[in-house]
Amino acid sequence: MKKHNFSAGPCILPQEVLKKASDAVVNFNGIDLSLIEISHRSKEFVEVMENARNLVIELLNVPEGYSVLFLQGGASLEFLMTPYNLLKLDGKAGYLDTGTWSSKAIKEAKLLGEVDVFASSKEANFNHIPKNYTVPTDVDYVHFTSNNTIFGTQFKEFPKTDSLLVCDMSSDIFSRQIDVSKFDLIYAGAQKNMGPAGTTLVIVKDEVLGKTGRTIPAMLDYKVHISKDSMFNTPPVFPVYVSMLTLQWLKKLGGVPAIEKINNEKAALLYAEIDRNPLFNGFAAKEDRSTMNVTFTLANDTHKETFDKIWNDAGISGIKGHRSIGGYRASIYNAMPIESIQVLINAMQQFEKQVS
Repeated sequence: MKKHNFSAGPCILPQEVLKKASDAVVNFNGIDLSLIEISHRSKEFVEVMENARNLVIELLNVPEGYSVLFLQGGASLEFLMTPYNLLKLDGKAGYLDTGTWSSKAIKEAKLLGEVDVFASSKEANFNHIPKNYTVPTDVDYVHFTSNNTIFGTQFKEFPKTDSLLVCDMSSDIFSRQIDVSKFDLIYAGAQKNMGPAGTTLVIVKDEVLGKTGRTIPAMLDYKVHISKDSMFNTPPVFPVYVSMLTLQWLKKLGGVPAIEKINNEKAALLYAEIDRNPLFNGFAAKEDRSTMNVTFTLANDTHKETFDKIWNDAGISGIKGHRSIGGYRASIYNAMPIESIQVLINAMQQFEKQVS
């Protein structure tokens, strides 16, 4: 690997996936046509779409009664599609506010109806997941963001509700085992653990749709997309194909249980160094630390130039922290090899020796 890519997204993908994808752009499956110039109605691409959906079902054990879609617009469009499809006229939605993306989702939902933000960690700059909250019983659905890329926090236990449960899993889908049957809608932008930017995975329970009493624009209606097998309009053929390749890679690796074990090991190594090294401070509350996005700051910012030179010289890329908290953010998604984690740890230890 030329660089150790800790980018928060679009982010690292497996090298074998990149190689296969680049070959397909030139000559897809030996048909002497590029993947990106064939019809999305062709049998070759229809097979890609079917394979991608089937891999999602297999890897996440999606039960009967759910539809799997590959859409466009990123999670940001899902912020609006969620209330359009689930929020009843004169209804109310419940939201947990744990960071930038949940805040944006709340803003979109308020365009269509009443929103109850029943728990938030905003007062502490989103450095933890709220605890001891009461989930309202008079809402059409409860929405939360499972992993917060900017602040480095992650739900370890999911909210319990008798209402519909909706989750934005953009940055930790396929990274750990989940029980899909506990959710009514899951959505995730591809560009973390699944593929390049450009497609969004949606897993929705069929029976919850069509009950809002509102008129839904066709492009925002899950039922329309389900009826057209994710091809109501021209799908993003390249991102779907690369997502399929990444899911094939994950299956070959041993599936979600195998990658979850690897991810826990990677995160434990890096957090151990942050806690051990007196020159660094972890940002997120320890009990809520993300296994995908590790956020940390320098104990003394006067040493920033020194540390920045060390990690740059080590071939590390993409660890500059978000402006909301500063410092550093190491995003360690599924395709990040443990060797890259060790390179970062070595840089942190070299920094310690140099300034101590």
